[in-house]
Amino acid sequence: MLSTTKVLFLFLSALFPIVNPLAGSPIFLSLTQDYSKEDRRVLGLQVAVNSFFLLIGSYLIGTHILAFFGISLPVVQVGGGLIVISTGWSLLMQGEEEQRSQAHREVQLGETFPQAFYPLTLPLTVGPGSISVAITLGANSRHVQGVNLAVILAALVGSLLIACSIYVCYGFAERLAQIVGKAGMTVITRLSSFLMVCIGVQILWNGASALVRTLLGQGG
Repeated sequence: MLSTTKVLFLFLSALFPIVNPLAGSPIFLSLTQDYSKEDRRVLGLQVAVNSFFLLIGSYLIGTHILAFFGISLPVVQVGGGLIVISTGWSLLMQGEEEQRSQAHREVQLGETFPQAFYPLTLPLTVGPGSISVAITLGANSRHVQGVNLAVILAALVGSLLIACSIYVCYGFAERLAQIVGKAGMTVITRLSSFLMVCIGVQILWNGASALVRTLLGQGG
């Protein structure tokens, strides 16, 4: 019981600050401004479900998938960091005129629902940072305790709790907008976009640094 609680606490404390759905909700609202409240909640639920499977999948089988394709974790960080930078930069550079024109465009839910996975789930919500952390936690857990059903259960519960928080923050993002106001949401969106670029640069740097150290080690 103590081991399960410890794993659950470690899982949440390591991943929740990185996923951070509260900070992602203004960006989610900006990207889904053409949706109705009901459609946005359906979309938020789909993002939450996608995030759950991404997190638990990365935790349980992430290392095996990377090994199968011969991909190292630093390479995942470099590629994912580039995607995060690109997404954050496009949001940061999005002009007010473009936002207003998008608001007047009629959008069919079936046409844009694929956005539930990309970019809303990956990389906006569960990005390369949280995936790499989940993979690391899973690899470390198996190394220390082996295959343990209690540990797997703790990871499932942790992923479920994070998914629920994503649904609440995304599905009801318009409530936050009403409280903060239009000007406040614009500021939060810009700041969140800038932070997203910074996070992408940091992820890219972490991966590139690890690759450089590997090359220097081989050269020595």
